[in-house]
Amino acid sequence: MTFGSHANSEAQPVVRPVTNRAFDALLSEAGYGNAHAAFARQLNHAGRPYGTWRYDAASVYWWLRGRRPADHVQATMTDVLNRRLGRPVAAAELGFTAAHTPANITYPASAAHAIESAAQLWAMLTKQVDSQANRTIDRGVALQAAFAWRYDRPDKSVSRTGRQPVTAAEVQSLYALADHFTDLDRRHGGGSPRTRALMADFLVRQVAPMLHGTYTDAVGRELMRAAATLSGQLAFMCYDAGDHAIAQHHVTIALRLAKAADDRLYGAHLLANLATQAVFLGHAQDAARLAEAAIDSADRAPAAVRARLYTTAASAYGRLGEKSACQTALARAERALDRVNPQASPRWVAYFSPAHYAGTALKCLSDLRLYAHALRYASAANGLADRNARTLALHSALIAMTHARAGNIDAACHWGRAAARQVPDVQSARVERRVGDLIATLNPHQALPEVNSLLHAFGTTFPPK
Repeated sequence: MTFGSHANSEAQPVVRPVTNRAFDALLSEAGYGNAHAAFARQLNHAGRPYGTWRYDAASVYWWLRGRRPADHVQATMTDVLNRRLGRPVAAAELGFTAAHTPANITYPASAAHAIESAAQLWAMLTKQVDSQANRTIDRGVALQAAFAWRYDRPDKSVSRTGRQPVTAAEVQSLYALADHFTDLDRRHGGGSPRTRALMADFLVRQVAPMLHGTYTDAVGRELMRAAATLSGQLAFMCYDAGDHAIAQHHVTIALRLAKAADDRLYGAHLLANLATQAVFLGHAQDAARLAEAAIDSADRAPAAVRARLYTTAASAYGRLGEKSACQTALARAERALDRVNPQASPRWVAYFSPAHYAGTALKCLSDLRLYAHALRYASAANGLADRNARTLALHSALIAMTHARAGNIDAACHWGRAAARQVPDVQSARVERRVGDLIATLNPHQALPEVNSLLHAFGTTFPPK
């Protein structure tokens, strides 16, 4: 009796608990909760371009319990679920990667992989905008992405057959939205979680389905260019917010989309943004390499683009203490600015003005401890429209700090008071750090009443942590 009882217990099937609840919920929503075999058949049918798949109900069983299918299988799963549910499903929603950890996104090998990586990253960001900022980047990945973007062969075609047709007019409408988010960023800073969440949601709900749609090669390249512009803007907002790893991921995706669009100038612009981020994080040598790669890639670029790229290179050289290289780059940028033709410039570089150049020149020369020379650019650096609220705050604090380092405490307090009026309306980790640097510079003079008053004003805006 005892033996028989033991045998019966061994005969009972051992059912492991579901660990991938996100995938389980999606299958149930799509009507496959009790029809795993049917889902596997649909997956095999949709995966015919990859060869003969023989997934079955047992495959689904193990996916629900922790096994992770290959990325191209996950992408096909989303296509099956897209059709069944009548809405876009991103690969990140399948639950095969940890939702709280950004994927280690490297430069995608193909435009198709870039589309899937973009959809995953955008979906993840909609759930993570309130998370603790990540203050690191992978320097090796950054340089590898620059090298691959520069030297990989161009895509022969980016045409695609998908669920919905995409027209040229629909693609053009994306640029208007890109301009809107760019304006919000410049007025209020990238540190607002609400703005970044709004942009990520737009990318998930509108742009990702278009990328998975049906389009010709010509429409597809323009779509890739628009998607690169949006992803590049979101990258800059994440950088400004202090979320450097996510910013790097978005730049990497944007670089690959720009490659698919065959837009070398925007790709060079993205490399310059990555160089700017590297300077901020103290990786000046990497920044110089990235800026030089951008310049090398933008042969015969419009003057406005050259001005922006040389200014970025100067910033890296200034941080490295390379006086001659810095001043040469600044001179080249200034000559290019004198030749700018707005009608011949890409829309994304229209923001770059003599005031932006002056602000960077001031910072470069201050880094080289040429304070008197740097302050010659102070007036020009302040010549910005009110809509550039973040840059105005950055420049005012920089001018104040340069005056303080030059020993002009009265002038430092004057410009510091201007910065104190500007910073409360801007959410920006970069502005916060610039103000912190100014406070540290003024602290030795806090016995002076005007300095003490200014430090108190900043203490109200940025209380000690």
